[in-house]
Order: sequence, then C-alpha cells, then structure tokens
Amino acid sequence: MPVSAEKPTRPALFLDRDGVLNLDHGYVSRWEDFAWVEGAREVVAAFNRAGWWVFVVTNQSGIGRGYYTEDDMHALHARMGEALAEAGARIDAFYWCPHHPEAAEARFRHPDPPDRKPNPGMLLRAMDEWPVDREASFMIGDKPGDMEAARRAGVRGHLFEGGDLRAFLEGLGLLP
Repeated sequence: MPVSAEKPTRPALFLDRDGVLNLDHGYVSRWEDFAWVEGAREVVAAFNRAGWWVFVVTNQSGIGRGYYTEDDMHALHARMGEALAEAGARIDAFYWCPHHPEAAEARFRHPDPPDRKPNPGMLLRAMDEWPVDREASFMIGDKPGDMEAARRAGVRGHLFEGGDLRAFLEGLGLLP
C-alpha cells in the first residue's frame, strides 16, 4: 500500500518482469511455467535491505489478447511474492498494462496505451503514488522499449540481456 507523499523520498528500482525477473518463455501466466532469472531474488532482497522501493512494471498484452486473465496474472504475482518472501525480499508494488493496439477484447484495445512501454505511464504512476527520489532511481529492462519508458519517465535505464541479474548489477557498480 502506498505511503503518504509527506514521507521522505527513497530511490526506486523499476524492474521489467519477463526477461528480467523470470525467464521469458512468451506470455508467462502460470506458476508452472515460471522460472526465476539467476540472481533476481537476491537483487530484490539487496535493494529492499538498502531501503529502496522495488516496483515491477510489466506489459501484459497477453491479457488483452485473451491468452490469460487478470486473475491469472494476480495469482502469478502472489506466488512470486511468496517465493520472494522466502528469500527475505518483496516487491512494493506491481504495475501492469493489459492494453494493446490489437487486443482481442475491446476494453483492452488502445492505439497507443499510455501505460504500455515504451510509454512511461506505469513508472510515472508509481512515482506519483510513492515518495520516489527520481534522480537516484533506475530501471532494469530487457528491451529497447523498457529503456525508452525509463528515459521518458526521467530515470536511468539499464538494458539487461540475460544471464545473472546480480552479476549484471555488480558489473555496473549498482548493487547496494
């Protein structure tokens, strides 16, 4: 639950989900299909211990395309939360965008959804709802659209091309 904006700001780690936290097998919506990226849980725990907000910002066009439901996504995020808790970690909030220009369901069809990356809507919403120190914050994503969303939101972006997420951030000197 977001805290009052009167609280002191803290930096935020924005994480794309598929390809950064979990292996991207295409439209992952069931725990049975979910596999953590190496080092991902440890990264989340390290940023939690350092006092950072940790947010997931994820395009979920599979909902709009009718491949799975919002309930399926929420169930997966709940299981992720349970597994993170076992590692002493937590996600402060999940932001998702089910919209897509070619969505099967009209309610999810939009020509240029403001929350769908590369648009910055999810990041901007998180920064509006939580007391975030924008200048100290950054995003890790695996696609150019993630980097564009970070840029448009006014935070640094780092392109993760796979492997060990912890080693990636250590190599950049960004692991707290």
